[in-house]
Amino acid sequence: MTDAAPEIRRAERADIPACAAVASDWILETDWMPGLHSREELEGHIRDAFDTREIWVIGAPVAAYMSVDPVAGHIGALYCRTRGQGWGKAFLDRAKEGRDHLSLNTHAPNEAAQRFYAREGFVEVGRRMPVPPEIVKEVRMEWRR
Repeated sequence: MTDAAPEIRRAERADIPACAAVASDWILETDWMPGLHSREELEGHIRDAFDTREIWVIGAPVAAYMSVDPVAGHIGALYCRTRGQGWGKAFLDRAKEGRDHLSLNTHAPNEAAQRFYAREGFVEVGRRMPVPPEIVKEVRMEWRR
């Protein structure tokens, strides 16, 4: 992990393709994750959510991004091109600012992510099968101040 805090900024519309690429590359590199959505579909999902979500990015070009529903306090996405840089923690610290509660879903096979979120104060509150077409069991985790 690097000592310097990463520079986090609000995403601009021009960042949407790079955010989709980060997520798509993670999916392609993860053997248990089925590639149900193309990069173009992911880009469309991010574009559709752009005006109603807080989307934060690190890097130029984008190397990591997080999407938060500001009303529900739900983290819908957190993807980093490179792990171990402190980017995930920095994103969660940003998401916690001004909030007393956050929730997220992570994939049951992603035990490293579950350990990371637990270190950051999240606790497992349930498991469920996702809404199709998604097929990988999810773990719901919540954080409270």
